[in-house]
Amino acid sequence: MFGIVGTGIILLAFLLNQFGRWSSESLSYDVANAIGSGILLYYAYSIQSWPFMVLNGVWFLVSARDIYKDVKKR
Repeated sequence: MFGIVGTGIILLAFLLNQFGRWSSESLSYDVANAIGSGILLYYAYSIQSWPFMVLNGVWFLVSARDIYKDVKKR
């Protein structure tokens, strides 16, 4: 279930960006990516999938950095 939810959140952010509803620079986009990748990071850990952990760990860190930059701008 965690894998489906995490993937769904990231895909929703991607689709909203592709259809022009969210900018890739928006806080909403970055938060959705951080939440989705955080869930997927937990899921990858639970199934011991190291490549998937690395991918989602980097995705989470980049999203967290972007959130920090977004909040700092405000």
